[in-house]
Amino acid sequence: MVGEKLMIDVALRRQLGSFKLDIAFKNSEGITALFGRSGSGKSTTIGIISGLQKPDEGHVIVDDCVLTNVAAGLFIPPHRRRIGLVFQDSHLFPHLDVNTNLRFGRWFAPRHARSISFDAVVETLGIGHLLSRWPGRLSGGERQRVAIGRALLSCPRLLLFDEPFAALDLQRRLEILPLIESLRDEFKIPIVYVSHMIEEVARLASCVVVLENGRVKAIGAPEDVLGETASATDDPRFGHSSVLIMRVGTADTAYGLTELLHPAGKIWLAGPAGSEGDKARIIIKATDVTLSRTLPSQVSVQGTLAGKVENIHVEGPFAFVDIALDGDGKLFAMATRRAIDELGLKRADPVFALVKTVALDERTVGHPASAKTSLAVNLRTGAEKSSAASGKF
Repeated sequence: MVGEKLMIDVALRRQLGSFKLDIAFKNSEGITALFGRSGSGKSTTIGIISGLQKPDEGHVIVDDCVLTNVAAGLFIPPHRRRIGLVFQDSHLFPHLDVNTNLRFGRWFAPRHARSISFDAVVETLGIGHLLSRWPGRLSGGERQRVAIGRALLSCPRLLLFDEPFAALDLQRRLEILPLIESLRDEFKIPIVYVSHMIEEVARLASCVVVLENGRVKAIGAPEDVLGETASATDDPRFGHSSVLIMRVGTADTAYGLTELLHPAGKIWLAGPAGSEGDKARIIIKATDVTLSRTLPSQVSVQGTLAGKVENIHVEGPFAFVDIALDGDGKLFAMATRRAIDELGLKRADPVFALVKTVALDERTVGHPASAKTSLAVNLRTGAEKSSAASGKF
């Protein structure tokens, strides 16, 4: 980040009973995601950035504007920070229609700073048909769209999202996530995004800050830090995921599939995935990988990647296998200890990973202009059958 203008610079300390928050992070572009388990300090950090809480020490700087500097005795109150907040609950005013709820956000924007037009927000969020409705007649996804619009119309220096889609089902989240990408790419407003959903974080963020017990455990690009360091759940079986960069290959229009290529192999994805040659992030949960000592055939799984066992971690009846993929990247897989013993896997052994389910961010990495084509999809390719075919789980 040397020589780059920092969009956000945060260094905070706060004691809350027995919990101590002591974190620092910076980012110069895109979305900064705060990721971690419940109780790791994500929401406390959001509260301090917004000015709803005060730190014991530290500073908050957004686009060269100092919002908090404890050492200098500087603290700008929340209503003057020009920060847009979107929570899990939309917090719309029930006695105001959608149009008035949206324009309420505009009242907080200084006239000289009203660079975002009402019409542009309505069009981007696709809520023009909702303007005359009352909040009580909106779906959960529609309410969140309006809440985002209200925050955006305040022309904020910064947008804060605190688990904004936790109450929405998968389909609603898939509808709204491209809108967050549009905000990021079209309006160029810094965003801090709090979530414990690895698929959301890997798809949206340029910088991921992994928090654990009030401290920064890891920080960097999604593909670098989302993996074994990002255990966000209390059950270790569901806390390990891999983020890989793959290249879009040819499309099989007869079956509606798209080929995703990696030096270690390929995955056939249901549906479109951008243009041939584009790059895409793939998120693979460790629980969605089946291992085999030999290259399988006659199985329903449509993704196979080759590599070598780098390490095996045992946790109770489970074993977590770190695989160094051929060419580049690392893949995490989970199996029972008995399965690993029966396969006879040990360090440096060649192994084939059968990928049963992936989440895809089909944005071209490094090319924001293609963000409008973003789509997250789940691929199911016969996970149950693949276990028998590879022989072990």
